Amino acid sequence: MATAAVVPAPEVVNAPAPSAPVVLTASAITKVKEIMATQDPLPAGLRIGVVGGGCSGFQYSMSFENQAGMMDKVVRFEDLKVFIDATSAMYLNGCTVDYVETLEAAGFKFENPQVKSTCGCGSSFSV
Repeated sequence: MATAAVVPAPEVVNAPAPSAPVVLTASAITKVKEIMATQDPLPAGLRIGVVGGGCSGFQYSMSFENQAGMMDKVVRFEDLKVFIDATSAMYLNGCTVDYVETLEAAGFKFENPQVKSTCGCGSSFSV
């Protein structure tokens, strides 16, 4: 008789208000802070966005920023600030960002309930 493996859900630390467009897991927060600590000067926060491109129409983007933009929504995870522009917030609503390490690869993984399809390589999506 085969047994089903149970995969635990990613742990979310200090979840923001329900209206926050994106949630970062504990491992994502840890990895972002680790990378930020190597930057000189130390950035003010992480920008997460959606940009046009890729074979399916949209791609996720992540970069460090020195300050929030005028129209940005600022979401806090512990002492990490995440900046999201108004347009990206529409596409990221309900999205969870995790950091995953496997034998084949390591990187940030976006779980977005609004995505209707992704490309074959998994780097772009459509809504």
